[in-house]
Amino acid sequence: MIAPAPAIILVRPQLAENIGKAARAMLNFGLTELRLVAPRDGWPNAAALPASSGADRVIEQARLFDSVADAVADCAHVYATTVRKRGVTKPVVTPEAAAAAIHAAPGRAAILFGPERSGLETDDVALARTIVTVPINPEFGSLNLAQAVILVAYEWSKHVALASPPETDLPLPAPQGELEGMIGQLDSMLAEAGFYFPPDRKPVTQRMLRTLLTKPGWSSSEVRTVRGVLSALAKPRARD
Repeated sequence: MIAPAPAIILVRPQLAENIGKAARAMLNFGLTELRLVAPRDGWPNAAALPASSGADRVIEQARLFDSVADAVADCAHVYATTVRKRGVTKPVVTPEAAAAAIHAAPGRAAILFGPERSGLETDDVALARTIVTVPINPEFGSLNLAQAVILVAYEWSKHVALASPPETDLPLPAPQGELEGMIGQLDSMLAEAGFYFPPDRKPVTQRMLRTLLTKPGWSSSEVRTVRGVLSALAKPRARD
C-alpha cells in the first residue's frame, strides 16, 4: 500500500507572499495539499498567487483551519519542524528519516511549519508525535519558511518517481586512430615551428601533449574541428 503524500501545514504564517513561496516549493517536489492555520493577514489573500510562480492549484485548494488540532485531526502521523525541542520530549529525526518513515507507514501524515519570525510554539509541538530538525550551522540556524518547506519536500520526493530532466545524448568517443591523426598533425606542425626545444626535452613534451589531448574523450566531430583549425593555421588563406 502506498502512503499518501503528506499535508504541509503552515501555522500562523505572517505574509501571504511566504505562503505563495511555500506553495511553489511544495509543487516543485510533487506536494499539493496545503493547510493554513490562522494566517495573520487572513485567507484567501491575493498576494500569495504571484509569489507562488504558477503553483496556483496549491494556493486555490489550500484549506483554512482555526487551530493546529483541527488541521491535524485526520492525520495519523504528525511531524513538527523546529530547530529546538522547546521543552517537549519527543523523537527527533532528520528530514531524510522523516521522509522514509512517511513513505513506510500507512495513514496520512502532516508536517507542521511555524510562523516566520518565531517558529512553532511549545503547544504546537506538543501535538506532534515526532520532531524534524535540519542539521544546520549552529552559529546561524536561520531558514525562511519556503527554505524549510523545500528541504522537507525534497527529501519526500526522493522516494517517488518524479520526472527527471531530459537526458542529452552525448556523441560517441572518437576512435583512437582519429585521435592519433590529430596528434600526429599537431606534432608535425610543432616540430616545423621549432616548438620542441631543447631537443632532448622533445619526448617528455610529446608525452605531455598526448596526455592532454587524450583526456577529454573527444568525439569524431570535435577531432575534425580541431584538425581543421590546425590545417587553417598551417596554410592560412590569403586575405582579399
